[in-house]
Amino acid sequence: MDTARQNYKVQKWICGLSVVLFIAKLIAWYLTNSLAILSDALESIVNVMAGFIGLFSLYVAAKPRDTDHPYGHGKAEFISAAAEGAMIIGAGILILYQTVQSYLQKSVVGQLDTGLILVVSTAIINYIAGYICLKIGRQNNSLALQSSGKHLQIDTYTTFGIVLGLIIILLTKIYWLDKVIALGIGIMVIYNGYRILRKSLAGIMDEADMKLLHQMVILLNTNRRENWIDIHNFRIIKYGPLLHVDCHLTLPWYLNLKEAQIELDIFSELIKSKFGDALEMFVHTDDCRPPKSCTICTKMDCEVRQYPFQQKLEWTLENILANKQHSISC
Repeated sequence: MDTARQNYKVQKWICGLSVVLFIAKLIAWYLTNSLAILSDALESIVNVMAGFIGLFSLYVAAKPRDTDHPYGHGKAEFISAAAEGAMIIGAGILILYQTVQSYLQKSVVGQLDTGLILVVSTAIINYIAGYICLKIGRQNNSLALQSSGKHLQIDTYTTFGIVLGLIIILLTKIYWLDKVIALGIGIMVIYNGYRILRKSLAGIMDEADMKLLHQMVILLNTNRRENWIDIHNFRIIKYGPLLHVDCHLTLPWYLNLKEAQIELDIFSELIKSKFGDALEMFVHTDDCRPPKSCTICTKMDCEVRQYPFQQKLEWTLENILANKQHSISC
């Protein structure tokens, strides 16, 4: 099964599960009249809405590239994640509003024991679903699935916080703690919604993924070939599960086209072996140019060398991103 179809299938499963868990939390709230449980149910509304938005985005992202979208439709995943983050923030604000309203109306908490059983069950199911969703999302480089997984796990943590608080209420009979728990949950939900929204907007704006670039630098330094004299203008753009990588690779000027292509194939296969086949490479070859190329070139058997080798240049994030060929004096 290809990654796009797998992502879509997992998200369909998540949508169905979110509806069932939302109904269970509504029943728990009806039985207990607990504001903390209501806040959890309100967040589950977002789970349902975000799940279906994510499902639609994965359907769009799975479409093949066409004339109007030469890089594919993967950006739809970032848009859905942004919508999900915004809805999570909205749910947090609604939780805070309901907390204030409940404080003014002096609501009374009811059957906590029965409600706790339902809430604990939803938390366990949510955690397992979130773990599976996150694992597949990271494996397939799908931001939509990762957002759904994180949202499910956030829901789990808030639910366990609610359960702990309600147990304390049962033991101490201090019922105003219900409102304090709901207030804390509202603030945490808003913060996590902001994090998801921030990450999705970074993807839409093609913000550089420094963690991913750092992994690339380590891989290239570790497996460096003597014909790879220099790399610069290295860039990565994400289109959903697809990574678009382009860079400039400096090779010895005397290589013919066939020899240069062999180096490019090895270069591309190295990166794909680490980051998967959902990767598009555009590598521009530059010819080595004395004296700057000679000073960092480790090819000792070069018969056309014009200047002595001085020092091997280690590739770093700083020099690999720069749009210029390097020398030892850079």
